Amino acid sequence: MTLATKRIRTALILPFLLYGLFTFGQNVTTTSSIHQSVQSRTDTIFDSLVKIRRNFHMNPEVSGKEKRTSEEIAAYLLALGLEVKTGIGGYGVVGILNTGRAGKRIAWRADIDAIASDIPDVVDFSSENEGVRHICGHDVHTTIGMGIANVLASQKENLEGTIYFIFQPSEENAKGAQMMIADGLFNLIEPDEIYALHMSPYPVGTIATKSANVFTHITAIEVAYKASSEQNALVNFTKELISGAQTYGTSTKFWDLNNLFSPEIGVTNPNTIYKDYITLISDFDIKKSDDTLKVRVAIDASDIEKLNGFLASIKTKIKSSKYSEELISLKFNFQKDMPVMFTPLNNQELTNETMKSISTIYGEQSAIPLYGVAPLQFSDDFAYFQEQVQGVYFFLGGSNNEKGIIAMPHTPTFAIDEECIRTGVNYFSSMIIERLHD
Repeated sequence: MTLATKRIRTALILPFLLYGLFTFGQNVTTTSSIHQSVQSRTDTIFDSLVKIRRNFHMNPEVSGKEKRTSEEIAAYLLALGLEVKTGIGGYGVVGILNTGRAGKRIAWRADIDAIASDIPDVVDFSSENEGVRHICGHDVHTTIGMGIANVLASQKENLEGTIYFIFQPSEENAKGAQMMIADGLFNLIEPDEIYALHMSPYPVGTIATKSANVFTHITAIEVAYKASSEQNALVNFTKELISGAQTYGTSTKFWDLNNLFSPEIGVTNPNTIYKDYITLISDFDIKKSDDTLKVRVAIDASDIEKLNGFLASIKTKIKSSKYSEELISLKFNFQKDMPVMFTPLNNQELTNETMKSISTIYGEQSAIPLYGVAPLQFSDDFAYFQEQVQGVYFFLGGSNNEKGIIAMPHTPTFAIDEECIRTGVNYFSSMIIERLHD
């Protein structure tokens, strides 16, 4: 999960606001013997999965250098009897569990890289690679992917179809998914559906997601004018126009992060204030030359329609102003100091069906439906896989209030309750089985 540095301040505050906001348990209600078998198998391998996760945590590798991690994954999958392909898009690994019976083809993706970080670790099994740390939870993602492969391999005789396990390198630098695709991933496998998870500060024992985008759409809007003697007036006009068109200014409930999970207006409420919005997230950047005047600012939108509508609205207002003749162009414009951000886009039908199956098997408290997106600059290149195959991206809860654990990625105190490994393996093994049987 990549994170723009200008909003680290927001991410650092968020963990402290999450204490006590949720008290979900993990009361399991099984619906069939196969899901009981899933839970039994997960319990059997759980301690070994914790050791695997800690091994990855102590030996983190940054994007493009995941050699050891890749080798560990491949050896594990081979021991399970899976067909294994390595060296895809760098250190990417694909495990193929073919049941030998015709059926659906389901893919599960886990990202495997760590982050360059000198921040001291907060666990006893801290990183042994100086300057590198799993501060985003990819060691957990990898372990859960391996655990799901183990559980489903144990149920091979009861399944039909094919399951692909994609272990993706280089997510943090947003290159891995595209590299795997360019290296022929989808010539090697042909999934009908694809799924992934990411650690989040939701409580352990829960998963959460929504249809469509799960992160905000972030870009920069740039207005270019012909140079004129009224440059200062043009700048002020443009600033006022764009600022006035945003949904929420700086002094509103929207920016009070206590409200993110408020039962009344937070992201879990259908009437949340964190939908249908567009806001400014940077200062205005003004560039003047002999020929042109350019005004640029970063903006954050809850959905792509809101983003496109904002651009159209600004253009209409400029065209109807006295500065119409000076306008050269109005466009979205990324530059090197403002990274391209991309958000996974969840298929609505698959989102509804998978959330329903998990809540049916593991209890209503297990699956938290979301209705909005937080104004935080996160992204995930899983979005590139979803451009090829319909699927769903989930948030996995890793926080535990009683233990003082807040699983907020990219923060100095990031940690997880390792019970989330059991949750992830159980929930998503069962979910994949339900998708194969659908």
